[in-house]
Amino acid sequence: MNILLHEPEIPQNTGNIARTCVATGTALHLIEPLGFFIDEKSVKRAGLDYWSLLDLHVYGSFEEFCIKNPDATIFMATTKARQTYAQVTYPENSFIMFGKESAGIPEEILINYKETSIRIPMLDAIRSLNLSNSVAVILYEALRQNNFDSLMLEGQLRNYLW
Repeated sequence: MNILLHEPEIPQNTGNIARTCVATGTALHLIEPLGFFIDEKSVKRAGLDYWSLLDLHVYGSFEEFCIKNPDATIFMATTKARQTYAQVTYPENSFIMFGKESAGIPEEILINYKETSIRIPMLDAIRSLNLSNSVAVILYEALRQNNFDSLMLEGQLRNYLW
């Protein structure tokens, strides 16, 4: 899977998302401008010592992303979507795009992705969930649909047998 962040603004969110990406073997794609420098302490702190393990790609614009990934299946996470994230099927290597914290994905981009726009259900009194929480919710559904391929599915206690 691939997470695509369009102009993220808050370094702690991006750091948390980076850690989730490393934990799941998911590539992280960032579209500039960013609201921070990638080498900032706050991004690396949120990603802890996993930042060096991240499969990171940075693009100057959404257009550049599309040119470099011409066959990408992109799901647009937006509060404007008519279907939920659980109502779609995520092919392997899908891209799930999230917009910047203050404004979401621009409507001029969304208009071309009506069929693959998805939302997380919530009460109408809430504008949106935190970006890193939204990424985790949708990413894990996409991974579940693909049988958590390559992920460790069992844990164990150190001193006890089940």
